[in-house]
Amino acid sequence: MSSDDRPLIVQGDGSLLLDVHNDFFEESRGEISAYAELEKSPEHVHTYRISPLSLWNAAGAEWKSDRVESSLKRWSRYPVPENIITQIRDILSRWGKLRLVNVESQQDGTPTDSDLWLRLEVDDPAVREELKARKAMARWLIPDADGFLVRLVDRGTVKAELIHIGFPIVDLAPLKDGDPLKFSLREISLGGKPFTIRDYQASAVRSFIGTGEPGTGFGTVVMPCGSGKTVVGISAMARMATHTLILTTNVAAVHQWRNELLDKTSLEPEQIAEYTGDRKEVAPVTVATYQILTWRKDRNSPFPHFDLFRKHSWGLIIYDEVHLLPAPVFRVTAEIQTVRRLGLTATLIREDGAERDVFSLVGPKRFDIPWKELETSGWIAEAHCREIRINLPNESRIPYAIAEKRRKIRLAAENPRKIDIALQLVNNRHEDQILVIGQYISQLEEIAGRLKVPIITGKTPNAERDRIYDEFRRGKERVIVVSKVANFAIDLPDASVAIQLSGSFGSRQEEAQRLGRILRPKERYSWFYSLVSRGTVEEDFAVNRQRFLTEQGYRYTIDIWEDS
Repeated sequence: MSSDDRPLIVQGDGSLLLDVHNDFFEESRGEISAYAELEKSPEHVHTYRISPLSLWNAAGAEWKSDRVESSLKRWSRYPVPENIITQIRDILSRWGKLRLVNVESQQDGTPTDSDLWLRLEVDDPAVREELKARKAMARWLIPDADGFLVRLVDRGTVKAELIHIGFPIVDLAPLKDGDPLKFSLREISLGGKPFTIRDYQASAVRSFIGTGEPGTGFGTVVMPCGSGKTVVGISAMARMATHTLILTTNVAAVHQWRNELLDKTSLEPEQIAEYTGDRKEVAPVTVATYQILTWRKDRNSPFPHFDLFRKHSWGLIIYDEVHLLPAPVFRVTAEIQTVRRLGLTATLIREDGAERDVFSLVGPKRFDIPWKELETSGWIAEAHCREIRINLPNESRIPYAIAEKRRKIRLAAENPRKIDIALQLVNNRHEDQILVIGQYISQLEEIAGRLKVPIITGKTPNAERDRIYDEFRRGKERVIVVSKVANFAIDLPDASVAIQLSGSFGSRQEEAQRLGRILRPKERYSWFYSLVSRGTVEEDFAVNRQRFLTEQGYRYTIDIWEDS
């Protein structure tokens, strides 16, 4: 192909611009996504970025620097900047230079029981000396002939600490198998529906499991809400045939996982246990919440439920919504590096910037598929995002003008005109299943009362939540009002409209999850409405929301609601 026909522009800042309308778009994207992170995917030009983390993900999939260079040169319309080639070579040259392996022989005077110790092999003498000179690493690294000895319990901590200073570790130490558990996937679910693994779901499972050799069997799968991450987890469990611990965000999600396992597999009810604040049982498949694991009497007490990780022979741990993995669980994740582990998420974005910790402690990104690709294929619904800007009422303008920042946020969020507009939207969409979502309970209680519909907040008992969700799924309730408790891991397959009254300051995680609530495939379009008080701090937060959604390729329009 001539240079003018090529779809890619490589820029000196490491960004890659890919022309969606080019004839070679699909083929080139398949290569580029292996070594660059998708940042934006609107309808005409997708933006990727080459970073150390993206290149180390590629290296984990056996990409070498010459292969990355050849790919860029093959698809680039203009010569690839020399500084980009140099950076790629430098970053990838570090991969494989530090290897974590089993201890095979004793060193005089140093304890090397293979059940307690690993060896960190370091090829480059200069790197060895640099690590020796770092006083902060002395507590974890004990100098050895060809590198360092590492305590088994420090396996994850060392990986996380070193990647933060630019030294990724290739973990080649074997993983344990755990107790066996064989079961099959149903062809017809208990609900009477045909059940098959979609091609992209099967690809995700294959990418996670790998060859079965050291260095495989751990990692993260990134897929949009509504695309079947739970199915990927269940399929991986069936392939690995071992006792599994599933960690998720709340009790409703625990029940969802259990229902999906019973519906789609040959597992019996007594083989699936719930470990939550309500029930603490352990079975070959145990589903627990992050909250129960991180509970303790006070901030100085130990975490009593961490023993769940250690007192059973797990062969697989699934971290649902891994981007929400609480910091205390990161600590345990560091200790249990001998277990195969699968992270599931719609976005690897963490508001605390701890993406590298997910890489180190759960595993590298093994599979990723853009939202728009699944939308185009019909696997998730086509969504339209509409921001409606509303004036504050006259009586609120002076109080807003003189309020301090936190008060401004609440005054804008609880603009009373939002209630009237939300009611109009609900009444105008009488054929849709609708979620009304907000941050402030008093506002949600008011609109639920005026609509005469159920409301779910953090205080709603789990049994009542399950009842409301079930009635919503079955169409007995057309509208429900939910607080932020419904952001994560709740299966609402028939929702086609979400009306957002207020949010958490434009959090990218929150937008991803709330949009995901309406993306399950359906015959009609899905609509995501955000109500924003005009001329207030909410407009600033809305910019973050707009940027995130348009970068993911969704249509985003802004309307001004004029006073009548």
